[in-house]
Amino acid sequence: MKNSFRIKKWGLVLLVLGFLFLASQSLQAEEKMQPSKTALPGGGAIKRLVVIPFQSVMPEDGSSTVRCPICGSINPGGSVVEGAERVLEEIFADKLRDLKDVEIIPSEETEKIYHQVSAGFEKRSLMEKVLKVGNELHADVLAVGFVYRYRERVGYAYSTEHPASVAFEIHLISVKDGTTLWRGVFDKTQRSLTENIYEVFSFVKGGAKWVTARQLTKLGVDEVFKTFSGFGP
Repeated sequence: MKNSFRIKKWGLVLLVLGFLFLASQSLQAEEKMQPSKTALPGGGAIKRLVVIPFQSVMPEDGSSTVRCPICGSINPGGSVVEGAERVLEEIFADKLRDLKDVEIIPSEETEKIYHQVSAGFEKRSLMEKVLKVGNELHADVLAVGFVYRYRERVGYAYSTEHPASVAFEIHLISVKDGTTLWRGVFDKTQRSLTENIYEVFSFVKGGAKWVTARQLTKLGVDEVFKTFSGFGP
C-alpha cells in the first residue's frame, strides 16, 4: 500500500516537472518570436507619446467591481496599496523603452501640465482633461492607466499564506480624435499548480515560486503587450 502511494506521489512530481520543462521551453521560443516593431495597431507610427499619471480606482459602497474612467468597462476590483499606481506606471515606462524612434515626454513635464489642466478643467471628464494635456504637449498618442486591485503577497517565495493579486487597465489614445488605439487589461491572483494546472505558464514565469505584487504586475504588463505590435522582445 505504501509502495503504491509512493509511486503515485513520484508520478505526480514527474508530471509537474514535465509541465515545468515544457512551459519553460515554450516561453523561450515565444520570447524569441516576439517582433521588434514601432507600428501601432491598425497602422501608423508613434512619434511623440505622453504618459498621463496613472491612477488607482477602488470599489465604492461595498461593491466588488469598478468602472474604467475612460471607456466605462466594468472590472473586478479590490484593495489597492498606496503607491501601486506608481509601480505600474514605472513598469510601463520601462516597457516603452523598447519603442524605437519615439519621443517619450518626461514625466515631470507631464505631471506639471496635468495638474494645471485638472485645476482649470475641474468639472470636465477625465477624457477631456487628458486630451487637453496631450494637445498642450503636442503629443499624437497618450497613455493612461488604472490600478483596480493591488494586494501584496503574505508569506515568502516558497511558502505563502495569501498570494499576490493584481488588476489593472491601460489605454493608448489618439490625441487627434480621442479614439482608443489599444487597450490592455490584466486581472490575476497567483495560484499554485496543485490548485490549477493551467497556471503552469504564469507560475514558471514567476520562477516557480510565489511572486510579489510588483513581480506579478511586471508579468501582467509583459502579457498584455503581446497584443501590441509596437513592442519587441
